[in-house]
Amino acid sequence: MSHRIVAPALAALSLAALGATALAPAAQAADNGFYLGAGFTKAQVDDFDTQFDFDDESFKLIAGFRPLDAFGVELNYIDLGSDSVTVGPLTLNGKSKAYGAFAVGYLPLAPIDLFAKAGVARWESELSSSALGRFKDDGTEFAWGAGIQARLGSLAVRLEYESFDVGSSARSELVTLGATWTFL
Repeated sequence: MSHRIVAPALAALSLAALGATALAPAAQAADNGFYLGAGFTKAQVDDFDTQFDFDDESFKLIAGFRPLDAFGVELNYIDLGSDSVTVGPLTLNGKSKAYGAFAVGYLPLAPIDLFAKAGVARWESELSSSALGRFKDDGTEFAWGAGIQARLGSLAVRLEYESFDVGSSARSELVTLGATWTFL
């Protein structure tokens, strides 16, 4: 992943940890249970075989269950963005999305949690051109991620990094700033 995404993400993680520590006296015990959320995502998909390089701001939807302070499971929908490439007289339009399923391990440090997750991502890509029609490709790959979240009762604000392959020649890397709400 390029330093354009990693360096700002690390700086934001550090700021989030400092801010969450400052809120420690106001924090309550963490809520466990079902949660829903959404986030703003900076997605970068670099395809090493073609000229398509998705580098978009998009969104992510989150649903999960955290039965224990140290463990949870999570499902995600991720919009990976779109790109256009002109090759001679043709303009090719591409778009991509993914669905993820993860086991999540938490290190609760009230009022913040550090977390790591591992699972699978099911990605789908589509390429279209008025002259050539539509082409679709999809696959399922190992996915992993890590992040930090500040929890104030049922509300959690999180910053996370995720990565997975997209086919045999591309890698997807995402940084997401999001929020979740836990329903007991």
